[in-house]
Amino acid sequence: MKKIKYLEIKNKLSSNQIDIHSDIDENMIFHGIKSILDAKNEDLSFFSNTKYIDNLQYCKAKVCVIKDEFKDYLPKSCQPIIVKDPYLVLAYLTELFNQNEIKSNGIISANSIIDKKSILHKNIQIDSFSIIDSDTEIFDNVKIGSNTNIGPNVIIHKNCIIHDNVSISNSVIMENCEIKSGARVGNSGFGFEEKTKKKIIHIGNVIIEKNCTIGSNTTIDRAVFESTKIGEFSQIDNLVQIAHNVTIGKHSIIAAQVGIAGSTNIDDFVKIGGQAGISGHLLIGKNVTIAAKSGVTKNIDDNKVVAGFPAKDINLWKRQIINLNKMK
Repeated sequence: MKKIKYLEIKNKLSSNQIDIHSDIDENMIFHGIKSILDAKNEDLSFFSNTKYIDNLQYCKAKVCVIKDEFKDYLPKSCQPIIVKDPYLVLAYLTELFNQNEIKSNGIISANSIIDKKSILHKNIQIDSFSIIDSDTEIFDNVKIGSNTNIGPNVIIHKNCIIHDNVSISNSVIMENCEIKSGARVGNSGFGFEEKTKKKIIHIGNVIIEKNCTIGSNTTIDRAVFESTKIGEFSQIDNLVQIAHNVTIGKHSIIAAQVGIAGSTNIDDFVKIGGQAGISGHLLIGKNVTIAAKSGVTKNIDDNKVVAGFPAKDINLWKRQIINLNKMK
């Protein structure tokens, strides 16, 4: 990690409309950001989970990002930076301390293959053994790793990071997206006529809106018609399967090993826990939380929290679990 002055931290947070309160000297320097128990006297730390409140007394950090209500738990040697949301501040601070920012170096490897029908804009990095297929357009400042296939029929907008061993076809990737190693985006989905098993040809595409992250070895299938869509600022973990014609709203969070069957519509601000399964042709409302390992077989209204199989209101599910344990 690089050394950072407190003034840089103030400016970073202020530019993102985050209010901070502290008596720290603006020229104070921090060597890094670490957890409460690992931080040393030249480091900055943070506290956001009351589960670890007993650890605060042992904190050796020079400064701790913390809510006002918990500052008195800190030792006198550790000064507080008071904020409303320490975990959000942590996200910005890790960005500030990061020395290994991934961005394009503008070099296209001689070992890559670029189709003549593709269009490349400015400052694009393409590493060894990657292929840019026909009818592909890549905009400024995109970085593409090794052994990656892009195209045909792909548009990648500015400032995207595409890691190694990725396959993207029949897709539009909007600005500032990151697609991690091994992901497969835009291939045909799982579709056939049930009796004869005659395959249904997929002719739609995938649209990933701006500021999304797609995890390693995740697959997003192209639509039969129209588009499979991922809304802006959505974060999708590793090993997730998103089938054809699924729509996922903005600011959604999907943990590892989730499977979403075809033509399901998931609204904004939805959270889905690991290994949950969602049947096809369902409507999942806004602000829904689906607990890990749940099996969703019916529509879910806005603002619900569900768990279990078949998934149901989490309070009902908990009561059923308690009753089952009493019967044992």
